[in-house]
Amino acid sequence: MSALGNGRGAIEILVLLGAVAALIRPLGAYLARVFSGERIPFLGRWLGPVERAIYRALGTSPEREMTAREIAVALLASNAAGFALLYALLRLQGILPANPQGLPGLPAHTAWNVAMSFVTNTNWQSYSGEAALSYLTQMVGLTTQNFLSAASGLAVLAAVVRGFARRGTDRLGNFWVDATRSILYVLLPLSLVLALALAGQGVVQSFSPYATVHTLEGTSQTLALGPAASQIAIKQLGTNGGGFYNANSAHPFENPTPLSNALELIAILALPAGLCATFGRMVGDRRQGRALLAAMTILFLPFLGLALAAETAGNPAFDRLGVDQQAGALQEAGNLEGKEVRFGVPAAALWATATTAASNGSVNAMHDSFTPLGGLAPTVLILLGEVSFGGVGSGLYGMLLFAVLGVFSAGLMVGRTPEYLGKKIEPYEMKMACFGVLLPCIATLVGLALAVATKAGTAGISNPGPHGFSELLYGFASAANNNGSAFAGLSANAPFYNLTLGIAMFLGRYGVALPALAVAGALARKRTVPAGPGTLPTHTPLFVFLLAAVVVVVAALTFLPALALGPIAEHVQLFSAAR
Repeated sequence: MSALGNGRGAIEILVLLGAVAALIRPLGAYLARVFSGERIPFLGRWLGPVERAIYRALGTSPEREMTAREIAVALLASNAAGFALLYALLRLQGILPANPQGLPGLPAHTAWNVAMSFVTNTNWQSYSGEAALSYLTQMVGLTTQNFLSAASGLAVLAAVVRGFARRGTDRLGNFWVDATRSILYVLLPLSLVLALALAGQGVVQSFSPYATVHTLEGTSQTLALGPAASQIAIKQLGTNGGGFYNANSAHPFENPTPLSNALELIAILALPAGLCATFGRMVGDRRQGRALLAAMTILFLPFLGLALAAETAGNPAFDRLGVDQQAGALQEAGNLEGKEVRFGVPAAALWATATTAASNGSVNAMHDSFTPLGGLAPTVLILLGEVSFGGVGSGLYGMLLFAVLGVFSAGLMVGRTPEYLGKKIEPYEMKMACFGVLLPCIATLVGLALAVATKAGTAGISNPGPHGFSELLYGFASAANNNGSAFAGLSANAPFYNLTLGIAMFLGRYGVALPALAVAGALARKRTVPAGPGTLPTHTPLFVFLLAAVVVVVAALTFLPALALGPIAEHVQLFSAAR
């Protein structure tokens, strides 16, 4: 009997998703207070002076609000500065302190890719963290960017939500204030609590040099140490995903126990889901937030079920080899290749789908070892645009662009000017929404085409046939949608991939954020119009399913041929051979 059949896997999943659901309302209310500039009890007493000092250093104040254009400039300027500093740190780490292993600086093309990856909240890693990066680079470079990139997404979201909520103004808040408050009152305190909990579970937090130990077999082994717990906390809470170690959250020093696995998984989904409740509060209609959350959930659950069913069913190729895939006293049923036995198949399927739904590139199992349909599920969740539930901030403003497309489609069907939250959706908003939705798709397909058409691209494929194509499709989808996970069979630490994937990351981040800000700026200047007989209510089940359908249709029309050449063809090939 499989883990799914005996109910254990289903119970694990229900408990974890139930914990996330229980956090949505309190987190949503708290985040709304942060974005509204309200004083935060207890934290405000200690962090208030720090907050005001930061404003003085930046030359800004909460009273000075910005236009959409000014927020876009602030986003690009702050991220460009972060990119330059991280790139310099990566290149120069060989002569900098806190490098007990004496690791050299990274090559120019790798440093470019890593800097772009962490600035855009993608956290793609084509290198081995413990073998390539010093403690200083991990802490000052990567961990800092984990905070800043997540705060950038939250600041952009706050501006976008104000654009939907306000009337007759061109002011959407202050980027510097929203980013500062996001770090001080949301990301830092939550990361501190989570880091302490993870350290209590055995996640390492050390500045000692790597340790050499003697094994029972009589050999020696080097154990990579380092300040991991502090980075792991923000990597999950900020939907970053970049691991301290090469094996990421499958590494026992990053994720040692089932409890640490549960805490990290909850941290990945809690803020993106809670922001839906924040949206409802800030626009003055909590039903709107619940509708967006329902659409995200509808998109997520079927692919969770697909991954779980595919992985618990096992691999028919193993059956032909006589490999036992049935449940027994020492193992559970299913495809155990690439899985951590301390977590099991259901937890691996949940993690793979949750992280690809939430734009978090961490893994606790190797996606490259999933069955074709098991790998199809996380691939499609990325290709949907990382809006279910998406990255911190970026998932929700991406979903709002789809909401604009949804009401426009409904308006076409009834012959009425479309409206969303009482604001008319006109040609400018539609153009910007289409641009934000389609640019990651274009970046994915153009990068994929270049990879399969060039020697530099095909040189990175370790598997011939459909699976190799799946590796390429997943890689460019992950970069263009700012996820960061990969099929491990793709050898991406080469100039071609570091350059092309870095460009895809740039387009996927700013090609969505900037159009979302443009839509928000245009809507903020408009007055609301009263609802009429032809107005489509945007809080009903009808709109929820319409919104989910728009997301699926866009992805299907764009990527179905590519999916047919990759995971679908591989599935047919695998089961045809089984017969």
